[in-house]
Amino acid sequence: DLVTLELNSLGDSDDRARYREALVAYLSGHIDALDEDSRRRLERNPLRILDSKDPATREVLKNAPRFDDFLGEESRVHFAGLRAVLDAAGVPYRLNPALVRGLDYYGKTVFEWVTDALGAQGTVCAGGRYDGLVSQLGGKPTPAVGFAMGMERLILLLAQRLPELPAAADLYLLTTVAETEALVLAEELRDLLPGLRIQTHCGGGSLKSQMKKADKSGARWALIVGEEELAAGQVTLKPLRGDGEQQRITRPMLADTLASLTV
Repeated sequence: DLVTLELNSLGDSDDRARYREALVAYLSGHIDALDEDSRRRLERNPLRILDSKDPATREVLKNAPRFDDFLGEESRVHFAGLRAVLDAAGVPYRLNPALVRGLDYYGKTVFEWVTDALGAQGTVCAGGRYDGLVSQLGGKPTPAVGFAMGMERLILLLAQRLPELPAAADLYLLTTVAETEALVLAEELRDLLPGLRIQTHCGGGSLKSQMKKADKSGARWALIVGEEELAAGQVTLKPLRGDGEQQRITRPMLADTLASLTV
């Protein structure tokens, strides 16, 4: 798969206080090896140093205290329960003890969906749990979760997975008497056959001129809703490419007929 779920637990406020103290003590003994940003963060927000990309700082962090060694029993049970649910649901993940979030109100679970397919811009979605944010804003204490997603990155990933579709439609729908009916029919077919590419004629014109446009469009079939068809509750399906015969089809049978032709 293109993305991987990474997890960590930041525990509760007591857990974080214990870990913060241990981390500051360790990093203070290696302060000369830290980059300038990490030195500033050492006093204000030392947990953010865990997310440093500086090579020298990363080397120091290899032997830093691990967050999971400072989790209390309640936090351990909570995190184990979450992992058990993911395991039961078949959701793959990997633990990342260096994963932290930049906002102080996160607690317990934090997560990121990451990818190697976009170079340095590897985080696609990131977030976590917060128990105290709602009360800080004046509400009742309410556990919650939030995340941010990079839509452009997600689109770039999807572009790598989606099959290349032909430019031409499968079906060119035309009519001279029932434009509204034709639009309704097109939407019904899109709901029933989401893989069917339908182009609806716009701009009016005679049936002959519409058929010329249908042929030029490259569509495989023309679907005609004419006056006779409308009165009889039918449509005319005319092949524009390859073999096949023109046929009248009742509306209830249309979706099944098209499904059999697109297999």
